[in-house]
Amino acid sequence: MTTYDWTAEVKYDENGLVPAIIQDAETKDVLTLAYMNETSLARTLETGETWFYSRSRRELWHKGGTSGNTQTVKSIVWDCDKDALLVLVDKKGPACHKGEESCFHEKVYGDSTSPSEENILLTLEALIADREKERPEGAYTTYLFEEGVDKILKKVGEEASEVIIAAKNRDGEELKWEVADLFYHVLVLLREQELPLEEVLGVLVERHNK
Repeated sequence: MTTYDWTAEVKYDENGLVPAIIQDAETKDVLTLAYMNETSLARTLETGETWFYSRSRRELWHKGGTSGNTQTVKSIVWDCDKDALLVLVDKKGPACHKGEESCFHEKVYGDSTSPSEENILLTLEALIADREKERPEGAYTTYLFEEGVDKILKKVGEEASEVIIAAKNRDGEELKWEVADLFYHVLVLLREQELPLEEVLGVLVERHNK
């Protein structure tokens, strides 16, 4: 059986390179823009982790090969002209060599740096995961994880009760704040239980499709 080799259709530039936009598969944040040649793309597919071509050093490089901040490839999409790649990854550690989560961290135009409404829950989930690992002193999320599951469950129950009260009072302004608090504490609970939000969203998608 012949396997379709889609890589043969990638359109490289005159230097044998194709731009690769690296995006976080969960948060959808754009992490970096790098370049691949035929060899680095092949190695990416072989290893399941991102490999690029350095235009300045003129050599292949494995993302995280030295720092440990690797990127596991979840999927690759090309654009309509097949001359650019969008690579969705699960990242381990910062994507930027300066220690930032994304190479695109310095705003040069516009006012808003907030995540979109579409991905705010995934963004918050990632932030909660970082808080659990780093346990910054004085952070409320740190306090919840250190107190443990009983405290987290208590807060989920309290916030659910507050949602009920606000709804009964027909207080839309209060309701939106209480629902936001409930969402946050549920995300903390999911993290404590090691249950990814995407699995919950998957259930909703499955129900919707039915």
